[in-house]
Amino acid sequence: MAKNKSLNILPAILLLAAIIVAVVVGSIYAFEKEEETLQGQAEVSQYRVSGKVPGRILELRVKEGDKVKKGDVLAVLEAPEVDAKLQQAQAAEDAAAAISEKAQNGAQREDIEGAYELWQKAKVATDVMQKSYTRVKRLTDEGVLPQQKLDEVTAQRDAAIATERAAKSQYDKAVNGARQEDKKAAAAQVRRAQGAISEVNSYKRETLLTASADGEVAEIFPKVGELVGTGAPVMNIAITDDLWFTFNVREDHLSQFPMNGHVKLIVPALGNKELEAQVYFMKDLGSYAAWKATKTTGQFDMKTFEVRLRPTKTLQGLRAGMSVLLKK
Repeated sequence: MAKNKSLNILPAILLLAAIIVAVVVGSIYAFEKEEETLQGQAEVSQYRVSGKVPGRILELRVKEGDKVKKGDVLAVLEAPEVDAKLQQAQAAEDAAAAISEKAQNGAQREDIEGAYELWQKAKVATDVMQKSYTRVKRLTDEGVLPQQKLDEVTAQRDAAIATERAAKSQYDKAVNGARQEDKKAAAAQVRRAQGAISEVNSYKRETLLTASADGEVAEIFPKVGELVGTGAPVMNIAITDDLWFTFNVREDHLSQFPMNGHVKLIVPALGNKELEAQVYFMKDLGSYAAWKATKTTGQFDMKTFEVRLRPTKTLQGLRAGMSVLLKK
């Protein structure tokens, strides 16, 4: 009977031993340090296309994904206010040009002739008054006329002389035309109006949004017919030739990214193709990006750095957003 009892305990002992072995083996694998994979992604430079004037999207000449060249028209804005300003500026230039032309040409022939006739009339009146003065002066000296009569004639003669001088001055002004200062002022008004036209034309050119560099249309924000404000982005253009890789690396792995050094990367999206890249930029992301805390591990904080690399050769099919892995 004791023999049977020992036989019943044996399976339990074997089961317990098996459980202990399984727990030990599992613990070994669980606490085994896993090899970390350093993963980054491809990025490209982008620039935003926007205008200096507000307007309504009249036409979009590209779609997302289209290739564009520098100078290509990407979108057309409708800005009727700019057209109205241009008409005003052109009218102001026409008025300034007319005033300047008048100043440069001087008085009309009829005005000159009229001023000359008034001068001649004043000369005749002066001659008559001079003769009257001579006669009255002689009679006054002889005692025939009183002194008061001589004074009256003298005043009339002097007034006639002054009238003749004024008429001569008006004639000279008509012949000589506008003063040099007036001519310069009129010409300056013309240049000012021309400057206003140039300014409005520059704003009108801003209604045609063009590509400032070769690239690919990444995003288009407004739709045709929507209003956009001054400086509001209309689309993003990716400069596909300016591609790099970015990694967020814990500082205990920075030794794998020597500054200006070359590393091997793998691109899973392209069938794990390999390419070489050079490290050109490294920056601390700040304490908020620490991977480990001192209080929990008893070690120093592990900070995170942004590391950027450029491919040394072009890899066909590589695009922004693709993951890249550091080859061990």
